[in-house]
Amino acid sequence: EDATYKAVHLPLALPIPFGIDDTAKGTITEATQDILDTTISEGAFWATCILAYDKASTDELVHHTTDGIGKIYLGREISAVMGWQGAAWLERAEREQEERTDLLLAALELTPGMRVADIGAGTGYLARRIAAAVAPAGQVYAVDVQPQMVRLLERRAAAEGLPNLLPSLGREDDVDLPPGMLDMAIMVDVYHELAFPHEVLASILRALKPNGRVVFVEYRAEDPGVPIKALHKMSEAQIRREAEVHALIWERTVDSLPWQHLVIFRKRDPAD
Repeated sequence: EDATYKAVHLPLALPIPFGIDDTAKGTITEATQDILDTTISEGAFWATCILAYDKASTDELVHHTTDGIGKIYLGREISAVMGWQGAAWLERAEREQEERTDLLLAALELTPGMRVADIGAGTGYLARRIAAAVAPAGQVYAVDVQPQMVRLLERRAAAEGLPNLLPSLGREDDVDLPPGMLDMAIMVDVYHELAFPHEVLASILRALKPNGRVVFVEYRAEDPGVPIKALHKMSEAQIRREAEVHALIWERTVDSLPWQHLVIFRKRDPAD
C-alpha cells in the first residue's frame, strides 16, 4: 500500500505524515490547494505538519483508513471532512424528513434573546432556523473554517433577511469567539470531523457563559440501520467519554430523531 498521506480536510486538518514509513511524504490535494489559494513549499509543509504533530502529541498517529485522517483520539479515528463542494447535499430537499430538523429544534428549547453558536455551520441550514427562533434580540454565530462556506452564509443571511445571523471564520483548533458570551453551542455532524477535538471543545467552553450548554448531534453508531459510514457516526458513550474530559456535565440524551442523537452537556459552574 502506498504510504503517502494525503490531505482530505478542506481545510480543517493538515495531513500528518508520521506512521508506517519514514520515507512517506505528505501531499496537498488539488481541492485543498484551491481553498488555500497558495502554494506551500515542501519545507513549509513539513514544518506545518511538525507543528500539528506537536499539538496532537498525546494522540496516536496511524496510517489513515479511506474515510479517516490517521489520527486516533481517545480510541476513535477522526474522519475526513466533507468540503464546501458538498454544500448542495446539506440543503437537499429530503433532509427535513430524513433528520426531522423540527424535532431537533424543539429539543434545543430555544428562547428569544439567546446567543447560540453553530460550530461547523456549513451552509447555515440549521443556523438560519435557530436565528429565527432566537429573534429579535438573540444572535447566532455561524462558525466555519472554510472561507467559501462563510461567504455563502453571508449571502444567505442577507437574502433571507436575518441580521442576527453572524457568519464567522474559525480556525482548525479554535472557534475564535469572545469569552463568556454564549448560552449554547451546537455541532451537527461536525465533532467527529474535528482534527483537534480537544482544542476546539476547550475554545467552545471558553466562549460559553457559566452553565451554558454544548450540544452534540451525531449519527448513532449504535444503530447499524443508519446509512452513514462508520467514521461519520458516534456512540453516546464515545461522545460522553470525550466531552467529560472537559468541565462538562451530561444533562440528557435525546433519541427521538430518525438517525441522530442529541447529547447535551452543561458547562460546569466553578461553584459546583
